[in-house]
Amino acid sequence: MSRERVLTDAQWERIAPLMPSTDGVKSRPFRDHRQVVEGVIYRFRTGIAWRDLPASFGPWQTIWKRHHRFSTDGTWDKIHARLLAQADAAGEIDWMVSVDATVNRAHQHATNKSRLEQTTGDSRAARSARAAARTGG
Repeated sequence: MSRERVLTDAQWERIAPLMPSTDGVKSRPFRDHRQVVEGVIYRFRTGIAWRDLPASFGPWQTIWKRHHRFSTDGTWDKIHARLLAQADAAGEIDWMVSVDATVNRAHQHATNKSRLEQTTGDSRAARSARAAARTGG
């Protein structure tokens, strides 16, 4: 298996029928879907910039444009939903959810409010500060 071969043939067989078709379109036919999809997967797996994609996937602009098109037209959503449904039907997904009720408190200086806008306690200093703010002095 080469470094740039991302999907096995069995994985591609599950995805290929969900790819958009160029039948009936009077423009240039799409570049090979598998090459483009593997380029997108490779990019997200390695975390590299689009411009740093290996040339074996084709021009990076093509990979980015197709990824953007598939994101906006719902192709990625359809693929995700179908693969989830297949995995769920095969019993490969455990739907147990763990909820964490941790509370993180911020320090009083972590706010972006000024001191006068913050709610203050009922100490003598707080009362005098509020009184001074009301009278302007």
